Amino acid sequence: MSEITKAIQALCDEKNLSYDAVMETIEAALAAAYRKDFGNKQQNIKVKFDPETADMKAWDVKTVVEDIDADVLEKAQEELSARREKAREENRELTEEETADLPRFNPKLEMMKTAAKEIQKSAKGGSASGGKVKVGDVLEIPLEITHEFGRMAAQTAKQVIIQKIREAERTMVFGDFKTQEGQVITGTIQRVEGRKVLIDLGKITGLVPSDQQIFNEPYRPGARMKFYVVSVEMTQRGPEIILSRAHVNMVKAIFAEEIPEVAAGRIDIKGIARDAGFRSKVAVATTDESIDPIGSCIGQRGSRITTIIAELGGEKIDIIQHSDEPREYITKALSPAKVLSVELNEAEKTAKVTVAPEQYSLAIGRGGQNVRLASELTGWKLNVVQPAEVSDQATEGAASVAEPEVTAPSEASQATEETPIT
Repeated sequence: MSEITKAIQALCDEKNLSYDAVMETIEAALAAAYRKDFGNKQQNIKVKFDPETADMKAWDVKTVVEDIDADVLEKAQEELSARREKAREENRELTEEETADLPRFNPKLEMMKTAAKEIQKSAKGGSASGGKVKVGDVLEIPLEITHEFGRMAAQTAKQVIIQKIREAERTMVFGDFKTQEGQVITGTIQRVEGRKVLIDLGKITGLVPSDQQIFNEPYRPGARMKFYVVSVEMTQRGPEIILSRAHVNMVKAIFAEEIPEVAAGRIDIKGIARDAGFRSKVAVATTDESIDPIGSCIGQRGSRITTIIAELGGEKIDIIQHSDEPREYITKALSPAKVLSVELNEAEKTAKVTVAPEQYSLAIGRGGQNVRLASELTGWKLNVVQPAEVSDQATEGAASVAEPEVTAPSEASQATEETPIT
């Protein structure tokens, strides 16, 4: 193994790149260096490099196209310029459809058929198949390397290698994280910049925008947390990884991590309604009669659900048994409140839910949270009311009092509201 090969292998190991990717980079750099010292802008240079012997060969690669008269090309160029000017006046870009009818010729990549035939006649080692030139053939015209590269050509090669290695690294990182879209990953909080939080993911830095953060959750530099990968996109500056702590699918992903039955598909999560940082309602179901879906999610002595709550920063979790019967599903979704009856309006997808007076504040929840999450989970617009006779008595009592006294809910009722159903 030559010293060059060893150096290439060391670079592959350091940057976690494939040998072929590094060789392509070196050959692209040598092609740029050749163009700098020996070639011209109209050449499409291809280089083959042997790292064992340090020998290189170069070719000018052209695709054979039909002959086009010079006058026709000149008129086409004038017409193209006119169309571009018109588009510029209309403050828009010229589309490919508007130029599809114009003849085109790229001298860097293409060669007309007549010129290609002349090359074939004089060439001793031409690469066109069958000895005859036809449209679509690719000619590899050998180029001479008369002397070693100069200092400027070497500098050009160095810059190309640095740029290509960076691009290869970015592409590999993009590919690695693209496969993790929709999954939960662990990262270290790097720093907070304005309303954004930057997360160290090892090979790259991820971003948690303000709308993907949990209200009042502390993001201390150096702390390790789990994040949901919302999207991975390639930009001009490299891969951009958007992370989230507030995404509704983060709850589902953590359930799959912590509960083997969910990961295996034996327990199906039918729906999730989330008020990030405060409370989530998760509807579960199973077709396996030997499994208790709610009990499996809670775990022995609450071990599983406790771990999930800790991962979500203390967010309360209500686990609901899913039902295909709307009345039953709505009743369970409003837990921990006890429901007396449910009247459905199928046409408007609304439901009138009656609860006992002592259950009314619990059904609504603090700031309407419980009924809002239940509505989101079931897909029904819920109207929570008290029994008619109780409402009539309350109305008559209010009419006899000139200035009714407004009191805050008792401590007991507040505590009941905040107790998660697990």
